[in-house]
Parts: sequence; structure tokens; C-alpha cells
Amino acid sequence: MTSHNRNTPVFSCEFFPPKTDVGMEKLMAVQRHLQKNIQPAFFSVTFGAGGSTRDRTLETVNHLLANGATDVAPHISCVGSSKSEIKALLDTYISKGIRRLVTLRGDIPQDSQAAGDFAHASELIDFIREDSGDHFHIEVAAYPEYHPESATPESDFENFTQKVKAGANSAITQYFYNIDAYLRFVEKCEQVSLGIPVVPGIMPITNFASLTRFSDTCGAEIPRWIRKQLEAFQDDTASLQRFGCDVVSELCTRLLEQGAPGMHFYSLNQAEATLAIWQRLKSV
Repeated sequence: MTSHNRNTPVFSCEFFPPKTDVGMEKLMAVQRHLQKNIQPAFFSVTFGAGGSTRDRTLETVNHLLANGATDVAPHISCVGSSKSEIKALLDTYISKGIRRLVTLRGDIPQDSQAAGDFAHASELIDFIREDSGDHFHIEVAAYPEYHPESATPESDFENFTQKVKAGANSAITQYFYNIDAYLRFVEKCEQVSLGIPVVPGIMPITNFASLTRFSDTCGAEIPRWIRKQLEAFQDDTASLQRFGCDVVSELCTRLLEQGAPGMHFYSLNQAEATLAIWQRLKSV
């Protein structure tokens, strides 16, 4: 497992399970490209609630391992899951040599009231620790701009605290473009001595419509000055992507200067935008 050292930032990349065999082939090419250039500490693989992509998550993990990925961190979420289902999944991952999990509550399906055996990510972490001890390095989600379902900022931070107390090793944030939100979140963690690294989640900007849709869903704010410029560029892809690369590279540079322990790139199964940011960081 990668140890946390403030002097050596840890970089990682996120994928989602492709829906088709062609998509899987493309993703393996992206993985090789990113591994060669960035040498990420791990690749994470997202996980759909209610069985929508569960099988594809495991399939994607298998492909990445066979494709020479250094380390793979499957997402595991508890919504709609029984303890026996989670135990079977943990046993499978242990048998494959997986040592890292991204542990989430998951989105509650709109057509279902079934919460399964777990209501919160902290309960899932408790279960993993009871079942597997310290086998897994457990990553959890952090929300510098607050989870969209949180009642108050205080309750949101309390939920995060519970996940750390349950046994989380490190956290990955929802993406953000407002560095002050991240720095304030880290400061709050330090004030209550939570003591785990909080890695910024980084979303490259490549498409105006999809970014605004993602952001409206997950509660990530696009600052007005960025949104207005993206609106102006939305019919000029090259200019929009250049501007997006400038904005996100500057954000990453400032985060590293402020002591961020690494970066987790939401690659959207593409290599180009992440690599463009990476090249800028290398040249700083």
C-alpha cells in the first residue's frame, strides 16, 4: 500500500465500468497511457447502486489487473446491499489481491426504499473492519462544499467524522473549483485531529453541458467567472478545453503548494485532458 508522505504527493485516476466490450478495449488503452505517463498509485473503479454496474465493476477490476495496473481500488457502496452480499464481494477482492477500497453509501435509487443492511458508509466501514481487519486501505468520500443531501454543514462534517472514526485511512473529495472550500475543510479536520490525508478530487473541464449537469447533481459549484467563460466557449471546443486546462492546472498547482497530499483525477475514461493537466504540473 502507498504510505502517506507529505513530501511525495500520491496521484490516482478514476474510471467507470464501460457498458460494452469496445468500451472496455478503449479503457484498457487509456489505462496503459495513463500508467505510462503518470504512474498512478492506483486506479479506482466506480460502482452502480442496485446492481446496475456491479458485475461490470468486478469485470473492469479484472481487466485492469490483467492489463498490468499497479493497484486497483474498487468502489463499494452499501445502498441496497445485504451483509452477505458485501461479505462475498470482500472475499472476492481479497482473493484477487485487492488491498484498497473506496467505500461509499451510494445513491439511493429513486424507485426503491430498500436501504439494505447499511444506512451509512460508516456502518459499511465498521463491517469491513470486523470482517477483514486491516487488510484494506479504506478511502472515503469528503465534501468540501457539502453533500447535496446534508441538512446542515455541521451534520455533513459529523458524517465525515464518523467515517474516519469507523476506520477510514484516507479521503477523496468531490471535485471543486473553489480552493478555499477545500482548505477550510482540511483546516476543520486538523482542528478536531482527524489525522487522515484528504486528497482533492480533480475534474478536468472538457464539455460545458456535461460539467454543468454533473455539478448540478452532486452539488459542486462552478464559480460564476468560470461558468460564464465556458458558456462563451461552448461552441468552440478547442478554446473551451484550453481554458479548462488552464483553470484546472492552476487549481492543482495551488493545491500542491498548499500541501495537498496528492490528486485523484476523475478521468471520465479519457486520457487526454488528465495528461494535459499532468504535463502542466510537471513543468511547474
